[in-house]
Amino acid sequence: MQSEKNCAWPSLKEPLPEDPPSMSAACCSVSPKKAQLEMSANKNNVIGGFAKATLFVLSLGVVLLVDVLSGHSLTHRLGIEPRFIDGLDGILFAPLLHGDLGHYLSNAVPMIVLLGLLFVNSNYKPWRSLGIIWLLGGLGTWLIGRPGSMHIGASIVIFGLVTFLIFASLFLRSWRSAAVSTLVLFYYGGIFMSVLPPLFNSSMRENVSWEGHLSGAIAGIIGAWRVRKN
Repeated sequence: MQSEKNCAWPSLKEPLPEDPPSMSAACCSVSPKKAQLEMSANKNNVIGGFAKATLFVLSLGVVLLVDVLSGHSLTHRLGIEPRFIDGLDGILFAPLLHGDLGHYLSNAVPMIVLLGLLFVNSNYKPWRSLGIIWLLGGLGTWLIGRPGSMHIGASIVIFGLVTFLIFASLFLRSWRSAAVSTLVLFYYGGIFMSVLPPLFNSSMRENVSWEGHLSGAIAGIIGAWRVRKN
């Protein structure tokens, strides 16, 4: 009987051993100082991204001023001329050029917003993605543009940024990219009518480059696919 007594469970009056700290709580805890630093870094990233976008758009205004003062010599020499070898340099320079102040202003705000959103998220690989949109959008315009036409304007890049930011969420599968995708689709989804030629869109004006819009949109989808998670 003595041995049975020694093996009995301790009474409730005896202190029980403390539970070890939860691993999940230990791993997931973030100090207030670290959280504050992360918030500050995110804020600086947002400010920096939109500052880059704003400076770029302001530089387009300077290019427009130079072009106007030179009698639009830049436009005549550096626009995209479809399927002409001399027009290939327009792939690089056409998005920098605008026909007049109204053309520039119509592109300025969406360019700041969309380019800023691109630069804010490093998962978008901003510079590489912008390069893909810029080059493929221009090349597509050069290939399918109407004979004898001249294509200029940042709308090639704008349409590419719209489709990039929308489709990137499908490949990145993150809540940030999904939020940006929803925002862009809500505010800019209506512009997709502008990728259709006048045959299918009676409101399309002859002097609007639907070829540039369509090429930019396709380039944006390709750029979004390139940032997919392996």
